Amino acid sequence: MMIVNKIALALIIIGALNWGLVGLFSFDLVAWICGGATAIVARIIYTIIALAGIWSISMLFMDDEEVASTHA
Repeated sequence: MMIVNKIALALIIIGALNWGLVGLFSFDLVAWICGGATAIVARIIYTIIALAGIWSISMLFMDDEEVASTHA
C-alpha cells in the first residue's frame, strides 16, 4: 500500500503545481501539453489527479503509527 500512497502524493503535487500556475499566471500546463482543457487526454489526467486526491483523504484518518509504517 505504500507505493500507492507515494504515487497519489506525486499526482497531488503535480496537480497543486498546475493549480499554482493557473492561479499565478493563468497558465494551465496540463491543458497546454494536451492541446486544451477539453481534450480527452487532459480530462483523463485531471480525473487521475482527482482520484489521487480522493485516495489521499484516507491518510487524514490514519493514526500516526499507520502513517509512519506506510512511509517507512
